[in-house]
Amino acid sequence: MINPFKNFSKKKIGGLLLIFVIIVAFGFGGFGGGFSTGNQNNIAKINNTNISTQDFMDYLNESGLSQQVIKENIDKNIIEELLSTLVSTTLLDLEIEELNLSITEDVLIRKIKNNKNFHDENGLFQRTLYEKFLLTNNSSAAMFEIRLKNNELQKQLFTYISGGTKSPEFLINKFYKENNKKLDIEYIDLSTFYKKKEMFTDNDIKFFVEENAEKLKQDYIDFSFVEISPKNLLGIDDFNQAFFDKIDDIENQISKNIDFKTIVKNLDISPTEVNSYINLDNKKIIENMIYNSREDKIEILENNGAYIFYNINNSISKLPDLENPIIKEQITNLLFQKEKLEFNKNILEKINKKTFNQVSFDEFGKNNIKEIKLDSINDTKKFETNSIQILYSLPINSFTLIANNENDVFIAKTIKYEEKNINKNSANFGKISSEEGAQSKNNILKSYDLFLNNRYQVVVNEKTLERVKNYFK
Repeated sequence: MINPFKNFSKKKIGGLLLIFVIIVAFGFGGFGGGFSTGNQNNIAKINNTNISTQDFMDYLNESGLSQQVIKENIDKNIIEELLSTLVSTTLLDLEIEELNLSITEDVLIRKIKNNKNFHDENGLFQRTLYEKFLLTNNSSAAMFEIRLKNNELQKQLFTYISGGTKSPEFLINKFYKENNKKLDIEYIDLSTFYKKKEMFTDNDIKFFVEENAEKLKQDYIDFSFVEISPKNLLGIDDFNQAFFDKIDDIENQISKNIDFKTIVKNLDISPTEVNSYINLDNKKIIENMIYNSREDKIEILENNGAYIFYNINNSISKLPDLENPIIKEQITNLLFQKEKLEFNKNILEKINKKTFNQVSFDEFGKNNIKEIKLDSINDTKKFETNSIQILYSLPINSFTLIANNENDVFIAKTIKYEEKNINKNSANFGKISSEEGAQSKNNILKSYDLFLNNRYQVVVNEKTLERVKNYFK
């Protein structure tokens, strides 16, 4: 059913997966084909611990996602995503049990009472605010407290693994130097060396299209559509339940393979016919929305509160029409990008083979070599982050290709590093120490990730997984 709350429901999918887990996500490609026991009641297994189908269905119910939302996102791997999350939390539960971590009821009560969401204007806990929160989130006190307990136990686990680390001064100093050293570089803008777009002839463009015929073929579609609103469906201006019931009825007819013309005839709305259409500009217009959804031959789309019911009548894949100036410009841009890529690739190959040297750099630069001082590895005012990381990883007098945030490409040479030390008497030593400590903890947790992946074998029963997915289809 399409209703005013549909978009809200979809947005919940992203937030649902942001649970407090930092273990490496288990990829389903390496899970295997099923259990040796052949038990169809279990959907996954972590070492000797089974996750039953009922466990997974309970997890889906607790997630707050409706069956409709899951159904609409079934082809976007929502079931696999949710199962991966359940596997992750189950794995953490096994670690918590192994380490015998616990939390008392008194601590839980204190956590709830200290939650500012449940305080009045005087900062006092109010039971009514707590109960209102539970009602708003469709949760019981028991369910909320179980989730709170699990979150707190997971925090305890990560504190147990990474807590208590204190780095010596020389590591803090090393961290400071790595993150704050300045770097002088010289660079050359390569944009002046590329073949200009206007220099490509019609024969160049035609040859490029022929050479890349299969990749450049595009769908030209014929379609019909109607815009559905309360006004043309019911003769009223406002959305109401009757309108959404009508939309539901159209969807039901689509599922029963009733054809577009029959449905539209019963609606008494004249369709718009469009022939040989192709999306040239990707503007947010109805025709482009339909074109981008052409894999679904008949469907209803939402469009800023309105609904578009369409049917793809015909689709033909053919080469771009170079007589169309917009298409010709797009093909020219592709050809330009191809030439640019090959030019850059050629330089990079020479750099990697050590055949690009100072003479090459000077020959390229002539009077166009520029200089800049980077203040730190976080200085992205001129070049993008990955390029800065590459520059800081190179020794002096090295050459590389770098880019800015506009994707302009440059040849760069590292000239000189400037480093400063820090000690415990420095004004910002405490801040730097905290930053280094956070990085050290992160490195410990990454090592813990690897440990968990080696310690636990996760297997998914593919047949049961498919059975669950079919339930929602």
